Amino acid sequence: MIIPSIDLQGGQTVQLVQGARKELEAGDPRPIAERFGLIGETAVIDLDAAMGEGSNESLVRELVDLCPCRVGGGIRTPERARMWLDAGARKIIVGTAASPELLRQFPRDRLIAALDARDGEVVVEGWKTRTGTRILDRMRALRPLVGGFLVTFVETEGTLSGLSVERATPLLEAAGDCRITVAGGIRSAEEIGALDAIGIDAQVGMALYKGMVHPADAIAATLRSDRPDGLWPTVVTDERGVALGLAYSNRESLRAAYERRRGVYWSRSRGLWSKGDTSGAWQELIRIDADCDRDALRFMVRQRGSGDFCHTQTRTCWGPDAGIAEVARRLLLPPDARDGGSYTSRLLREPSLLASKLVEEARELAEASSRPDRVHEATDLLYFTLVSLASAGIDLAEIDRELSKRALRLSRRPGHAKTLEPAKEQEPSR
Repeated sequence: MIIPSIDLQGGQTVQLVQGARKELEAGDPRPIAERFGLIGETAVIDLDAAMGEGSNESLVRELVDLCPCRVGGGIRTPERARMWLDAGARKIIVGTAASPELLRQFPRDRLIAALDARDGEVVVEGWKTRTGTRILDRMRALRPLVGGFLVTFVETEGTLSGLSVERATPLLEAAGDCRITVAGGIRSAEEIGALDAIGIDAQVGMALYKGMVHPADAIAATLRSDRPDGLWPTVVTDERGVALGLAYSNRESLRAAYERRRGVYWSRSRGLWSKGDTSGAWQELIRIDADCDRDALRFMVRQRGSGDFCHTQTRTCWGPDAGIAEVARRLLLPPDARDGGSYTSRLLREPSLLASKLVEEARELAEASSRPDRVHEATDLLYFTLVSLASAGIDLAEIDRELSKRALRLSRRPGHAKTLEPAKEQEPSR
């Protein structure tokens, strides 16, 4: 697949030719990260840190929160590596400091070794110094310690001169079970598709910023279809991965969805179809994913507007939702859509009552011993927790994101019990 690249210098997004000459400046990286985040992981490279000429640390932290990132640039110590992994980087890219001593301290699947090659030889110090080590030999030495490689072909980096499958293929044997990402001169969606077909990802910068590669076209180039009409089945899910229904996509609808950040599909009877244009039940597009066989897509969406996904007025095409997710959504209904005399409405009006019930139910769950009692008390506590979230307009997707972010941390707190104080009395809402 495509890995878009955001290279940072002086707080701005830049593109360099062969790591030296600045070719273009694309400005604020934040909106760029939000857009690239629609199609998967983005490589965020702090060039200032890599060159020892400063740091864009605070900006990189913002980008890690905006989209799934693999972070590189200036990661030379265990402390620096741990900092970025704790901050939420999906992976870190380690260059000249990729020694066994450093790499062994971290989960293999979150490490990418960056290797820069000139004429098949590893080069360092800003690509100026030859090491005498062949790139394939270096990969074989590091592959037990990392989950992936980023191989940059220095001769073509930033030149838009192309990167052929023939040039990248020899890397596969040396990588073993590690995933390979290549960079250096990629200029077309067709090149990205050809590389993906042999199991290699393409890190792309210059071609994206100069408009030679459209992100949606890059995804389309990796896909295939066994349908006579060439359409790709598209499973539409909510933010929590619950399937809402099945639609279809083609290159035109995929482009439109990416550019509008909306749920846009290809109707077999109507052509280009932007969900919600007539019904009002439109979708904000969160993420586009291809499946493992590259013959189907997943659109992760946030349902907006005045209705549910299905034309039958149900949340999904398989009927209404149920369980925790359904309760959470019902609690988030506006006040005029809620029974004013219900217990939920009373809890939302009386925060002190809600606080006391949370403490009470947590204590009862802690004291429960039998399986039925634990299920009963956990259900009570979850209900009051959902009411508390709803009082602040928080949905379960935010909790999911926070849990996922915490799961990426390597550093752990001791988790000692705190001394509890009585809940503070709060004035009822008027």
